[in-house]
Amino acid sequence: MIQNRRDFIVGSAATAAMLPLAACGKADMAEYDAAAAKLRETLARDPGMLDLVRYATLAPNGHNSQPWQFSINGGFASILPDLSRRTPVVDPDDHHLFVSLGCAAENLLIAGAAHGRPGQMLFLNNDGGRIDLGLDRGKADSTALYDAIPKRQSTRSAYDGRAMPVENLKLLEAASKVDRVSVLLITDKPRREAVLEQVIAANTRQMDDPAFVQELKQWVRFNPAQALAKGDGLFGPTSGNTTVPTFIGQTLFSQFLDADAENKKYAEHIRSSPGIAVFIGDKADKDHWVKVGRSFQRFALQATALGLRHAHINQPIEVPEARTQFAGWLGMPGVRPDLVIRFGYAPALPMSLRRNVTDVLIPWEISS
Repeated sequence: MIQNRRDFIVGSAATAAMLPLAACGKADMAEYDAAAAKLRETLARDPGMLDLVRYATLAPNGHNSQPWQFSINGGFASILPDLSRRTPVVDPDDHHLFVSLGCAAENLLIAGAAHGRPGQMLFLNNDGGRIDLGLDRGKADSTALYDAIPKRQSTRSAYDGRAMPVENLKLLEAASKVDRVSVLLITDKPRREAVLEQVIAANTRQMDDPAFVQELKQWVRFNPAQALAKGDGLFGPTSGNTTVPTFIGQTLFSQFLDADAENKKYAEHIRSSPGIAVFIGDKADKDHWVKVGRSFQRFALQATALGLRHAHINQPIEVPEARTQFAGWLGMPGVRPDLVIRFGYAPALPMSLRRNVTDVLIPWEISS
């Protein structure tokens, strides 16, 4: 997900105690894996707009809430915010929501170009936040970024700590270049430790906020049956955790949520990650948040193409006071940092689900 790297918190001693009950959900994992694989089926040689939208929805997004709607008409597509899927506690100004829309737009443009439908962003309505895209007909331009779209995932686990080759860092920087977006790569240990300190301070604030915890709980999917029924949200195995029956998970979630344990986990995650990327738009408005999303998506796809994993550690930009301090630490006082991403090497985890394309389509007339 984009902002909330919250690794399904029931994966503690409490969950271990429930393993016999959790086994009842294992039979559903085969169905879950099949659904995740079907979502990521390779596009046909000349895909229709519905299949291009399917690839667009594989973009990262906060809490896997999928806060988007699509409208298509011939070679035109609009991406609109679905405000019913907002996360107002962690994202009160919809910053992360519009970053998510930018990620989806970039996926659609890359997939279109790979199949002879080169396109561009035509318009962004800053009042309503509608993104208009136009796809033309031309020469197919398939790239490593396109091939990475169905393979990309937010991998919320410890990485193996291997150092990052300089040439890979250069490729990540080059891929993420988008006008009016800056990307800072942090690879030296002292500065990564400084980021960790700010993650822990902000994470503690969030864990102590009952409204934050309740909002997070609403998006957790405790077992494959629940995840399949919803088609969205944060499913335990996608963060390397055990499944439990829904009623048990809901009971244990708040009871065993512990800031100290979470902070210890983030310390392991960040210290095992050889690099951290910070994305910063020139301005704090919808236009630049969408641009940040496009930049981040290109970074994430290039990372995937290089065999790298990535995950969000956005606590320092989600708590307003921490965000101000973080910007000062970056040497950019008065600027709003947009995303904080760790990256490195690790095995893949199970893929997350998405809703059906038909569930995110709206008539063209509504978007006009």
